[in-house]
Amino acid sequence: MEKHLIVLDLDGTLLTDDKIISEKTKRTLFKAKEQGHEIMIATGRPYRASESYYKELELSSPIVNFNGAFVHHPLNEKWGFHHDPMDLDVVKNIIEACQDFSFHNIIAEILDDVYLHYHDEKLLDIFGFGNPSIQTGDLRTYLPASPTSLLIHAAEKDVQDIRSHLSDVHAEVIDHRRWGAPWHVIEIVKKGLNKAVGIKKVSDSLHIPRSRIIAFGDEDNDLEMLEYAGTGVAMENGIHSIQTIANEVTASNNDDGIALFLEQKLKLA
Repeated sequence: MEKHLIVLDLDGTLLTDDKIISEKTKRTLFKAKEQGHEIMIATGRPYRASESYYKELELSSPIVNFNGAFVHHPLNEKWGFHHDPMDLDVVKNIIEACQDFSFHNIIAEILDDVYLHYHDEKLLDIFGFGNPSIQTGDLRTYLPASPTSLLIHAAEKDVQDIRSHLSDVHAEVIDHRRWGAPWHVIEIVKKGLNKAVGIKKVSDSLHIPRSRIIAFGDEDNDLEMLEYAGTGVAMENGIHSIQTIANEVTASNNDDGIALFLEQKLKLA
């Protein structure tokens, strides 16, 4: 069988709700590698929060982080270092505008450095994964460089108002998405960036055509990736819009959906 590129989202897809890779899925992915297929991760997480899974799967491929805003090869510096942050002035304008809305906090990430607008122990538990440098203070005055991503944490009832403002005022320079429950977070990156952009860089370097890309996802930040892949596969636990645009729907992240699909598609069983 010709070499395929298997692209894995992490949360809600590769990872169970307990944030682990099931033994069956891990065995199946190792079997796919043994048969010559390439496996990569494409996630909204920063690299520091995906590195442990990269190592657990013993990958040797580039990785897409921050939904396409950062693409690199952890084992090969010569492959390229693709970092596309937002314009710092745009980010400061967004933060300033947020003062007219109700929000809990704003988080800026510059690769593995984290900047919080307000101190928040619960958020520190999430963003402290991988031991990044974390600082707290008014982002309008102390954010030192253009951030890779900006996150606005708000009450569920206020999220749409903030997103409407972002679309009305900043649509030409940023793209924004909404995290899945239980976190009501708006995630902002530079305009035109998504997982598909990163995956194209990787597939081109591996000389694997779109027709032989199999991508798995569950949330709206997987939309472009599933549309781009020759075979876009939605998880059973995925949101309705993802299942609608996908070529296939497999079992949930807690029921070895990736393994079951690959066993059949690539004749791994």
